[in-house]
Amino acid sequence: MMETHGHADRHIRLDQGSTTPPSGGNGLLAPLESQTLLNGQRERLIRHQGQLYRLQATRQGKLILTK
Repeated sequence: MMETHGHADRHIRLDQGSTTPPSGGNGLLAPLESQTLLNGQRERLIRHQGQLYRLQATRQGKLILTK
């Protein structure tokens, strides 16, 4: 975990067998902004492997992912 501007940034390392190339070429995935996922909404449905999940932003600024 790396400290940046007082916030802990988590990066996910790719497995060697992954077919998804990392951004930046350093083996780490770049963080995706929650605003990008939510697109101005408070909640968003996400389909993953045929299942629906709901991503919600709370009034306290937290994210909740439920099945």
